[in-house]
Amino acid sequence: MTQPRSTRNAILAMALGAFAIGTSEFAAMGLLPYFAADLSITEPQAGHVISAYALGVVIGAPLTSILGARLPRRRYLAALMAFYGVMNLLAALLPGLAALTTMRFLAGLPHGGFLGVAMLYAADALPREKRARGAAQVLLGLTLANVAGVPLAGALGQGIGWRWGFALPGVLALASAWAILRLAPRVGGNPDARPWDELQALRNPRVLWLLAVGAIGFGGLFSVYAFLTAAILATTEAPGWAIPLALAVFGVGGTLGTWAAGRFTETLGTTRAAYLSLALMALTQGFAAAVVGDWVLMVLSSFLLAAGAGLVIPLQTRLMDVAGPAQNMAAAMNHAAFNAANALGPFLAGMALAAGWGWSSPGLVGIALTAVGAVVLTLAVLSERAASAAADCAG
Repeated sequence: MTQPRSTRNAILAMALGAFAIGTSEFAAMGLLPYFAADLSITEPQAGHVISAYALGVVIGAPLTSILGARLPRRRYLAALMAFYGVMNLLAALLPGLAALTTMRFLAGLPHGGFLGVAMLYAADALPREKRARGAAQVLLGLTLANVAGVPLAGALGQGIGWRWGFALPGVLALASAWAILRLAPRVGGNPDARPWDELQALRNPRVLWLLAVGAIGFGGLFSVYAFLTAAILATTEAPGWAIPLALAVFGVGGTLGTWAAGRFTETLGTTRAAYLSLALMALTQGFAAAVVGDWVLMVLSSFLLAAGAGLVIPLQTRLMDVAGPAQNMAAAMNHAAFNAANALGPFLAGMALAAGWGWSSPGLVGIALTAVGAVVLTLAVLSERAASAAADCAG
């Protein structure tokens, strides 16, 4: 079934917003040495800028869901993206570490709300059996950012100043906000919605189980990816272009993996697709651990890690089924959970490295986290079956 042109254009506008978010989030890590030197601070101090953004994502997901409960999704998404663009531009313009850290925290606030609701919007615009494909189309903007946006922002930051690396996604975000307002269908909001009802998602066991799967299981990817560059430099004599290549193929792998995840979620259903994603993640993390010391295979592992990490699609699609009226909150918190994974994985992998377990240890930590994620998914399935059986008996 071919998408109507209006639907396709609206999804492209939202994918542009996801592209801006991906460029801003990941480019900040590459720009860290440059703004640390310019602001005369240490790299650990500069790392607080990265942490501030992640904290903003976690806090902003429930906050924006509550504030936007009554708004039409079109206006809600455009407002979040406009705010995101302004905060990135202010990060580029304002002087000093305090201002940069504050603006990065504020920029993180709309992250989860935008991506979650944009994926909902795209999924609802398609027939039920194509929902996962719609969600994946929005998320492709995020993965494509690692192919094109992040390298471009990095080149601007290195060539003419790190502030341009934040200005670029700021401009892209404002363009996305304008395009959403212009292209997305004008569908009214729910003026009778009670904003605090969105918090019911955080009392729903089925939602909480799925969020736990993402927060733990996806940590395995980040435990490996966070230290991949350092592992290549420490264990190989790779040429200088190997690191940019590893980062680029990670983006290509993520793009292909997201596209594939939308297809196999439609074919297998959400639960089987989630198990398949976790299995692929464990296999690719094991490969990454096994090939440490060979830079060619480590670059290949970067591609495979991203290609196998499509877990967000089946989890997002399943949340649509179990969240009830709290759709916005559940969708936003899904992305907050993945940012929690981005903190958990590198933290545990760093502990393993500090303990002297070697450069293969991030891959082993990744396998362990992915395995725990699979256990949590199993508990989620069993819990839902028990609740259904209890409801049937009561009926």
